[in-house]
Amino acid sequence: MRLLRSMLLLGLGAVALPSSTAAAQPVTIKLATLVPDGSVWDKGLKIMGAEWSKSTQGRVQLRIYPGGVAGDEPDIVRKMRIGQIQAAALTTAGLSAIDPSFKMFSIPMFFDSYDELHAVLAKMEPALKQRLEAKGFVLLNWGHGGWVYFFTKQPVETVDQLKKTKMFVWAGEEAMTGLWKTNGYRPVALAATDILTGLQTGMIDAYPTTPLLALTLQWYRSTPNMVGIGLAPLVGGLVVTKQAWQKIAPADQEELREACHKAELQLKTDVPKQDTTAIGEMVKRGLNVTRVAPAAAAEWRAAAESFARSMRSTTSIPEILDMAERERNAFRQHAHGGSPGGSH
Repeated sequence: MRLLRSMLLLGLGAVALPSSTAAAQPVTIKLATLVPDGSVWDKGLKIMGAEWSKSTQGRVQLRIYPGGVAGDEPDIVRKMRIGQIQAAALTTAGLSAIDPSFKMFSIPMFFDSYDELHAVLAKMEPALKQRLEAKGFVLLNWGHGGWVYFFTKQPVETVDQLKKTKMFVWAGEEAMTGLWKTNGYRPVALAATDILTGLQTGMIDAYPTTPLLALTLQWYRSTPNMVGIGLAPLVGGLVVTKQAWQKIAPADQEELREACHKAELQLKTDVPKQDTTAIGEMVKRGLNVTRVAPAAAAEWRAAAESFARSMRSTTSIPEILDMAERERNAFRQHAHGGSPGGSH
């Protein structure tokens, strides 16, 4: 609870307009996101938006554009910068388009559990908050997308087999695309909104995503195999531009933070359970979860460590990577070496 409460304080440094000015005219926040219409994330946003309106007596309204109708995440960030969109529920790809520090969440197998993730976020939150605010954005809450796995057209157990696939990577992430290539993979850069088309045309035959998303979007039908070893938690965040935030009275800002807190807590509870359920549902419908033998699992971890070293030498965020590793290792020491992946 302390972690969640501390997250709610993100953005408190923003200077608000006088309450009389803010109250004189209702504020409509346009929020864009890739989360599918009707999904657990979309429903959470809609419930949160209704609470925004109710708690501020209509002074703040949330208008949601789900399912990528406003474009891919880099497009959404550009639209926020020019004022077409005021807020977004983003994954690390979109957050990294604002500030590169969020790329550290893209390191494969850096975290072993949700407990590790939450502990590291609690320690790193002030630094991440400051970096976002310096770019003109306020973080209202963290999002929880589930645990990421590779889905493939052909069964994949080993790293060498994955390297032979045509793997989706996010378009616009040239540095990350280069890292995958340097480490021997065959990345294909596409917008996330083009993944299904890429699968249907054969441009890609593998991609990383969460089971809940694979089921919700029905992507698994084109890739009926899932590698049975988790990669990373899908971290996200709800951000709003400082310009829009400053138009909201301080008392109303507090109401919005409370609604964001509730939405975050709900996703934190619901998504991991629904991910597990999603795997079971897909297995019933033909999904093959490829078991990874211990020797192959060791190779996956070695490849992940190699990727992390490459990332450290080619990115501009060594201090962020150092902080994340330090806090993660400190948590592991205090947790007395809990079993890897025990919380996802």
